[in-house]
This record gives sequence, C-alpha cells and structure tokens, in this order.
Amino acid sequence: MRVAKLYGAKDIRIETMDAPPAPQAGEVLLNIGTVGLCGSDLHMYETGRTGYTDSVEPFVLGHEFMGVVTAVGEGALDGNHKPITIGQRMAVDPCVPCWRCEQCEHGHPNLCPNHSFYGLFPDHGALREQMIVEARNCFPMPDELSDETGPLLETLGIAIHAIDFSKIKIASSVAVIGAGPVGLLITKLASMMGVSKLFTFDKLTWRVDKAHEWGATHALNVNDCDPVEAVMEATNGRGVDVAIEAAFADHTVQQAAEMLRYGGRLVLVGIPPDDQLNLKHSVARRKGLTIIVSRRMKHTYPRAIELATSGKINLEELVSHKYDISKTAEAYARNFDYDKGIHKLILTVGR
Repeated sequence: MRVAKLYGAKDIRIETMDAPPAPQAGEVLLNIGTVGLCGSDLHMYETGRTGYTDSVEPFVLGHEFMGVVTAVGEGALDGNHKPITIGQRMAVDPCVPCWRCEQCEHGHPNLCPNHSFYGLFPDHGALREQMIVEARNCFPMPDELSDETGPLLETLGIAIHAIDFSKIKIASSVAVIGAGPVGLLITKLASMMGVSKLFTFDKLTWRVDKAHEWGATHALNVNDCDPVEAVMEATNGRGVDVAIEAAFADHTVQQAAEMLRYGGRLVLVGIPPDDQLNLKHSVARRKGLTIIVSRRMKHTYPRAIELATSGKINLEELVSHKYDISKTAEAYARNFDYDKGIHKLILTVGR
C-alpha cells in the first residue's frame, strides 16, 4: 500500500509498505479516506521534531484523519461504547491513552504519561491506505458530514478544549492571536458565546477576513497595527478578560499577556518551534494572571460532531485545498510557504 513518510526536514517520500494484519481484540482496520495537515505537522516537516519529540527514522505522518471500517476485532466498541460494524465511517482521536494511570482515571486522558499518538514518532500516522487503530478512539461520522470534514473534527476538538479552559462569560472580552484553523474555530466558538468584544489577529489577509466573517468584532492584521495598542485603545486601557494564543507561541505569548486586564486569563494553545516559553514574569505577576497551557483535547469528539452536524459550525468552509496522497510533498511545501488563500489542506488517500 502507498504511504507518505517523513525522512527528515522537508524530505517527504511516497513509497510502499506491507498491508497491516488482521485487527486484534479491541481494534479495527480502516481504509483511510482523508487526512488533514496541521501546524504541528509543519513543525515536524521543517525540523523533524515537535516539542522534545525527535524522529530518528522515517515514519508516516498524519494525525487528523477519518476512514472506513473494513475489519473489526473481537469486542471492539467505539468511543461512544457502541459496537462497530464494517462500512462505518470513523473520525479518529489520535491520542491513545493507557486508561489505567492516575491521570486517565481522573478523567484526563490527554495528560496520560503512557500514551501513544498516531502520527507522532515513533507511532506511524494515517498517510497510508490502511491502518489499524484502537476501536475506542473511533467516532462514527453522521451522513451529513463529508469525508473532507472528518479530519477537522480533531481541529475543532482542540478549539473546544481551549474554550473550556478560557471560562468565557457572556458579554466578556476576548482576544485570539493567530487565525489558522484552530484560531478561527476558537473565534467562531467565542462568538457563539455572546462576548462583547472579540479581537482576532493574524498576519495573513485572508485569515483576517475569515475571522471577521466568523464573528470577530475586531479582526486585525498585525502588519497594520500593534496588537496590544489596538486592544488597549478599544477597551479604554482596561484590556481583555481572556487572551488565547493560537499561533506559534513565540513573541505572541508576551503580547497576549500585555493585552490582558488585571486578573485576566491566558490560555496557551500554540506550540513554539524552539520549545521555549517566553514571558516576562513581571507582567504575569503584576497583573495576577491565570495561565493555562492547553494540552490537545479530551472528551470533545461527540461535541464536535454535534456542532458540525447541527450546522452551527461549517467545517467545509475551512477546507481550502485538496491533494492526493501522491502529492503530499507538494502539499506540505505549499502549506509551509503559506500560499495565498490556504486555510486547511486535506490529503485524499482513498476509500
């Protein structure tokens, strides 16, 4: 079967590998349909690493994905604890926790120290024609959702988790730094919660335009303004109640802290390429900020599916480009260069 492997920085190759064996108890075999390209994938593409995880040998990319069940292991139940049948379309949570440790037993599987993660070395991801996954990580996709939106349920889950941490209140003020797919979805969710002022910042014009379309009252290009000054001017020097950093977590972390009010809440979603958190202690201390680092997501797929199926969030609007798996290297290069109009790239593997 065809696979797309990362051999090193900016070195993606299409090759073949053996088809997987039959699924064991609690597992299912999927024919992979579509795979999304995420910002963390771009980190790996650029450097061969994300955070402190290094790839020391070629591995298969792809952690946002959906597929069709072609074989079912004994006792396989999906994420809703329902029996799985052949032919079901499944969106897949890429994080596989142990379900036995302290964090898992306290309801925080995203913090499991024993987890594995599809598409993060050493665990191969979904850019291959077939794949065995844990049944419990599978969530059936309703007919209303297209194959292309399946990978975006993971992206929406990240946004939901960040919003959960933000504790946004009605008529509060919010700033979102970064209007990539996660930042745009955070913007959309925040706008649905009745905030009074919603700032979204990015350096790409089409992202700023989409943020305005999706509910930002102040969608601003950082090339045209100082984000902190813009927030302070619009809030009469008070600052916002909540700031969510959803960019590359470099100088934007400091900006987010500076645009917060005293006693405000800072939620960090972005992953810094250099694995460093840069924030002046005096600003955070003087303002008495609450700082939350958002780790992936937990228990979000059912809610993400409900939002997408109800039409309250149209995930199709984020799918800007589609490529066949054979063009994976081209897709990554184009996304890395942030070609005009790119929101979400979807790679089609097959059905």
